Amino acid sequence: MKILIVEDEIRLAEALMQIMKEQKYIADIVGDGAEGLHYALNGNYDVIILDIMLPSMTGYEIVKTMRLSKNPTPVLMLTARDEIYDKVQGLDFGADDYMTKPFSTEELLARIRALSRRQGEVVLDELIYGDLHLGLLTNTLSCGKKSVHLGFKEFEIMKILMSSPNAITPKEVLIDKVWGENSDAEDNNVEAYISFLRKKFFFLNSKAGIETIRKVGYKLEGGA
Repeated sequence: MKILIVEDEIRLAEALMQIMKEQKYIADIVGDGAEGLHYALNGNYDVIILDIMLPSMTGYEIVKTMRLSKNPTPVLMLTARDEIYDKVQGLDFGADDYMTKPFSTEELLARIRALSRRQGEVVLDELIYGDLHLGLLTNTLSCGKKSVHLGFKEFEIMKILMSSPNAITPKEVLIDKVWGENSDAEDNNVEAYISFLRKKFFFLNSKAGIETIRKVGYKLEGGA
């Protein structure tokens, strides 16, 4: 699982990072609101832990901008405030859950697990990138009048790439999300499925492609 932590209190951010490491989660930490928004919009995260009071941009503004940008990543908001109004405001802006500091590690992890499961719910019928349409209910990839059915792993990889088309998706993220955290899958497994997808792009006569970022991962190209 990959987590984004947007928290400007250094001690709390470090404590959260340690908790994530102990769970073998991948975690990025950002202490600035504007930078946190950039990470949220361009990264492939399962859950975002978001403080409210941040430099340059509040947590409310971040989650509101995410939802306006059609970013569905589950957001858990953290705050020292315990006012009902603050909780309602955060949820109204698009947050999925809310925790007041201080909190227990057990409750935090339980809420993260619940939110990561919730992300698997289908909210949209399809994802679109350039001339490609990915049917989330049918597992089909279409371009114009042509379409092809994707196998499970092909579909999951395409969904990840098309959910954040402007971001580079590392191979380890694909392995973690598609094969599972404890799998024996390696880079060559990912490379094989990327090859399968490229052949389907060719069959569909799509202008889009999957660019290999050497020693990093993959990114969609040709969507303009």
